[in-house]
Amino acid sequence: DAHPPRAVRSMVERWVPSLPYVSVFFSRLGQVLGTPENCRTLLAQHHTVLVFPEGVTGINKTFDKRYQLQQFGLGFMRLALETNTPIVPVGVVGAEEQIPALWNLKKVAKLLGMPAVPVSPHMLIPILGMLPLPSRYRLWFGHPMHFTGDADDDDAVIGAKVSQVRDAVDALLQRGLAEREHIFW
Repeated sequence: DAHPPRAVRSMVERWVPSLPYVSVFFSRLGQVLGTPENCRTLLAQHHTVLVFPEGVTGINKTFDKRYQLQQFGLGFMRLALETNTPIVPVGVVGAEEQIPALWNLKKVAKLLGMPAVPVSPHMLIPILGMLPLPSRYRLWFGHPMHFTGDADDDDAVIGAKVSQVRDAVDALLQRGLAEREHIFW
């Protein structure tokens, strides 16, 4: 709702810059390496910042764990408290069906220096297997959440606030899943 409207800058995992072509593409889209310093700088410049508090565990889930939120980190809450930034929870429905991973080759991932190597059945189809399935994304936005307190509080205090955000995101996901009629349209 800002005037003029602002583009959202997403924070990406530390391994993304090691990916050929992808790292250049992501940076041209305005995505930034997900460090506290980068996030703090963007917030100080009044940018809208998108973080995924699950981190890499959220993207390397197998299909049987779809829409089951993983543990959230605490760093995003510490930054929100430090910078007095509201948190807008977002539920993304559709991403989990795009590349339905049945397995995660953890040993191969470790050899490649990546956090995950998901294997999806459609990857067995030559050329087409490199493309994601055409699932429709639906975004559900919650109300801004404002938190007070010290960014240096104990992990348990910060964790209680993080749980509120996680619960809000989960409620948005459940609402989105209940209201969608089909995966692909």
